[in-house]
Amino acid sequence: MSPTATNDATPSKSEDAGKRKLTVLVSGTGFAGQGHADAFRGAGVEVVGMVGRTPHVVSEVTGKMGIPFGGTDWQEALETCKPDIVSIATPGGAHYEPIKKALDAGCHVFVDKPMTESGETAVELYELARAKGVKTAYAASFRYSPSVLHAKRLVAEGAIGEPTEVECISHFNLEREIPFGWSHRKEDGGGRLNNNFTHTLSIATSVVGDKILSIIGEVRDDLGRAPIVEGVHNFATRRNFIPKDLNDPSLKWGESNVEWSYTVLAQLESPFAKQPVSVLFKHGGLVPRFHEDHIVFYGTKGAIYIKGHYGSGQLYLYGADKSWNEVPLPQDIAASIPDVKGETEQCWHYLAREFVNDIRGETVEPYPTFQEGSQYQQLIDLIRKNSNWTDVSSLA
Repeated sequence: MSPTATNDATPSKSEDAGKRKLTVLVSGTGFAGQGHADAFRGAGVEVVGMVGRTPHVVSEVTGKMGIPFGGTDWQEALETCKPDIVSIATPGGAHYEPIKKALDAGCHVFVDKPMTESGETAVELYELARAKGVKTAYAASFRYSPSVLHAKRLVAEGAIGEPTEVECISHFNLEREIPFGWSHRKEDGGGRLNNNFTHTLSIATSVVGDKILSIIGEVRDDLGRAPIVEGVHNFATRRNFIPKDLNDPSLKWGESNVEWSYTVLAQLESPFAKQPVSVLFKHGGLVPRFHEDHIVFYGTKGAIYIKGHYGSGQLYLYGADKSWNEVPLPQDIAASIPDVKGETEQCWHYLAREFVNDIRGETVEPYPTFQEGSQYQQLIDLIRKNSNWTDVSSLA
């Protein structure tokens, strides 16, 4: 996979973009929408508008953020704002139509994960973006965590020899009583594969190699149902709406139809190894952790251990002395991290900066695009089939 292949915009667009201030229109008013708006402002782009579902929420957020246009009609916003870029920051099930309209309008597109609700629609949009000659970015963006960037450098420098295995382990212990919403529904872009695996897959491929050779997986819905509560508009504050009395007979419940736990095995081709690298992705959305979540890169001469489910904690190196040693973050990597609060926000800012610089015609490192977004959705569709089991119940 070559992340830059999708982004061969026409020279005239790149030249024009390099001479003037770019503009962006944001879809979504919640945590992600506001985060995307801040990220593009940090990259020197003018936020000209924001679109949401609820008029009073749109008015409140645009007023607070000083965004000149706010509305609930995406087509009207595109025609009124005429943005260079659109940023899609809504749940995945609401991505297809606004992306298609933005591409038809010739806009560059920055989309949060998941790209869409299915591999089929994601591939359609990827192909349309290529035909339109616009640039795209796919925000499986925790690959820009400082320690992940450090690990990428160490692996490339041969610090662990040839990479052999990667291990991504996380346990989120999410409250089962979180109000029913998009995260519980496959058709709305919910599920842990869409909202966790996308990040860890992007991390693994960015460090050891981005060609995915094979994959197998198992998923499980161990939630079942969740209470239906009105008034939840912001994903980041949904816990505040957990009902105090779950035995209230008047409480209504919604049925989950997505996975809350998964186990995935993959093989990656690596430019640093002769043999394919084995990767384990293990995530339990509803179970507690005992030791810290972590990501480990193993090699023929050592290993790299990073604390945290997205590798945002301290990095340790196991080398020739046969012991684990804490390794400080190189100064140049530290200096490259946007000076904003929050790990998620830092990564959005980093990717937005790369994306905008690419649009302006500057040379940038490869970043995730619709190519990765469409591929990841196809992989998720395959994993969700749960069709890899071998029945051994009749063996003696």
